[in-house]
Amino acid sequence: MKTEIDSFSGYRIYPSKGRLFVRGDNKIFRFATSKNESLFLQRKNPRKIAWTQVYRRMHKKGITEEVAKKRSRRTVKHQRGIVGADLAAIAARRNQSAAARAQARTAAIQKAKAEKKAKEEKKDKSKAPRAPVSTAPRVSKQQMKGGKGGR
Repeated sequence: MKTEIDSFSGYRIYPSKGRLFVRGDNKIFRFATSKNESLFLQRKNPRKIAWTQVYRRMHKKGITEEVAKKRSRRTVKHQRGIVGADLAAIAARRNQSAAARAQARTAAIQKAKAEKKAKEEKKDKSKAPRAPVSTAPRVSKQQMKGGKGGR
């Protein structure tokens, strides 16, 4: 049994089925259904019609034999310095023992406290006594001029 191929859709045409169209330049076109023939005569592009074989081949549809998994790129981690510290300082801090880190922290806290205390003492010394504040009732400018207002 010899089957033909549809010129538009790419489907098989079995014997005694389909239609034959011969163009003016003697080129032969075979169609499985009148739908295929109609679309061909309307000059539709089979690559843009989703159910045709040409479209399916172009858009890689229905290929089950070759299930090639897409390779994903592995992320590569890089060590970089931060604004406050370069890479060497970060590595040194990471390799430091926990005891040494705790000791450094307590030393830094003590230093900060001492600086704060010195600053407060300096502030207390520089503080000069102010002029005594009067306890007389406050009078606005308008009241001084004789106008009404105030409290």
